[in-house]
Amino acid sequence: MKFDKEVQREAAKIGMTATLGVTVATSLFMKNKTAKKAHIIAGSAFCGFALWHTFLYDSKNKKKIENVDKKEKKEEKVLIPS
Repeated sequence: MKFDKEVQREAAKIGMTATLGVTVATSLFMKNKTAKKAHIIAGSAFCGFALWHTFLYDSKNKKKIENVDKKEKKEEKVLIPS
């Protein structure tokens, strides 16, 4: 069964949210060995989910987004009275 990109992106976002929550929660108990191990594992998992989420976007889309940003900046310059 193949999942489309939107489902994978949502799964990556949910994974990032969950692992970031665990990382923050365990950061309060760093003197506890179990919490420290959980903190390191959750932080590593967060990095993995973030990397996965990044790779789900095409580089072509990034170029289009950059071009739109440049156009918007040019339009902002024109709209500002001098």
